Amino acid sequence: MKGRVLSYSIQENSGVITCDDDNRYTFVGAEWNETEPPRRGDYVDFEPQDDKAVQIYRALGAGASDAKKEKIVAGLFAILLGGFGIHKFYLGYKTAGIIHLLIFFIGMLPLFIGTIAISLIALIEGVIYLTKSEKNSSAHTSSTKRSGSSPIRAHPAPTE
Repeated sequence: MKGRVLSYSIQENSGVITCDDDNRYTFVGAEWNETEPPRRGDYVDFEPQDDKAVQIYRALGAGASDAKKEKIVAGLFAILLGGFGIHKFYLGYKTAGIIHLLIFFIGMLPLFIGTIAISLIALIEGVIYLTKSEKNSSAHTSSTKRSGSSPIRAHPAPTE
């Protein structure tokens, strides 16, 4: 069966998948069979068991256009509104977004040095988002925050 990840919590190691037939299935991280953790909106293929989803995989060919669109939007946000940290909020990095916002406004006090610095950093991030290769970009925009601490088991690709 195919569906989309509606939510996933790394702390609880569980999430919810919604399907086209309007049914929802809960799942645990142990059922996720990909190396990167699931994200809201991921298109997935899974086996339903009662109200639970098992043997969950990203659907083939899914997410490439979404990742590219996410990269472009995040890059434009960083270039145009980066000082405010909008690109960080868009990518789900709330703490980093709040830090950007605080530095922007507090930086106005001592001759705008902090505001200028954080805006330049955001501009550089925007250029990086827009110029990175697709493989590096999706790894940066989707899993940098979670790297190293994911409780989900990584399953290596099968060898032939």
